[in-house]
Amino acid sequence: MSAASNTVDATSSTPPADLPPTAPRDLAVSRITSTSATLTWTAAEPGCCDVTGYTIGYFQAFYDLGETVRVGNVTTATITLKPATQYLVVVNASDSGGHSSPSSNSLTIVTPATDTGPDTVPPSAPGTLTVTDVTTTSAKLNWTPSTDNVGVTGYNVYRWDGVFNSTLVATVPGTSYQLSIAPSVPNRYYVRARDAAGNVSIATNEVRVNPTTPPADPTCAVTYQKQSEWPGGFVADVTIKNTATAAVDGWSLAFTFPGDQRITTLWSATYTQSGSAVTIRNASWNGTLAAGASVSFGFQGSWSGSNAVPTGFSLNGTPCRS
Repeated sequence: MSAASNTVDATSSTPPADLPPTAPRDLAVSRITSTSATLTWTAAEPGCCDVTGYTIGYFQAFYDLGETVRVGNVTTATITLKPATQYLVVVNASDSGGHSSPSSNSLTIVTPATDTGPDTVPPSAPGTLTVTDVTTTSAKLNWTPSTDNVGVTGYNVYRWDGVFNSTLVATVPGTSYQLSIAPSVPNRYYVRARDAAGNVSIATNEVRVNPTTPPADPTCAVTYQKQSEWPGGFVADVTIKNTATAAVDGWSLAFTFPGDQRITTLWSATYTQSGSAVTIRNASWNGTLAAGASVSFGFQGSWSGSNAVPTGFSLNGTPCRS
């Protein structure tokens, strides 16, 4: 037997029995109307089995459900759509063995509002949507302008619930919008440009707006009262009230004098002072503050340039109302 008779021709091997077709390529739209789009693509290459057809999937933007259409072994098809609506389109091939290919490139299209008016061309998509100046109740949406063959007349701002429903919040002439927001409402937004014929653009990106967390209610209140004052000296009384629902076991009150005041003598507590920063700590007998209870201390101090009342107090690191 010659050596040549033992040679295996690798090019004659068959593909694995479960090899699917390749993905269709170059998905594009060749014609679009208010109610349809004609699609074209490059045919998939067969794997183990002959390609028998294609499935076109098309999904409305900001809508969680889509539709599919099955067509034969072709490379063009027309699908039925809604006017002034944005869609994402993909195509998959299938074969006689029941295998499905990976998806083609995705295609984003938007249908015009009408086929008969003087303007059937939608505006371009607005630029990147961003959010600034977020508070507990408001935020500002910003985007860059669109262009149009006739002229952009405004921008539609939509709130999306994250599943099915988009609500038109406002139509504005410019490229920003001040929102009123609430934690209980889905705060997800996108923007579309519009023209005088009712055509709308492809949407911007979606942004999520998270309201800032409002500051917690103070759990303490401080009353600072000057009892007497004379050139170079003064006496002050300070009362701390625990407005929390739990007792405080050991307290430390911090504040900063707004002037050049210095404590010289203090009673019913202990203190340290570094420059204008003061820390007052409980005495051995008044360290526990029950919920709703108060404790007071007093001191004598000196001053020269200013004896203004301090306003920012914190109890054990937590800001107090004053």
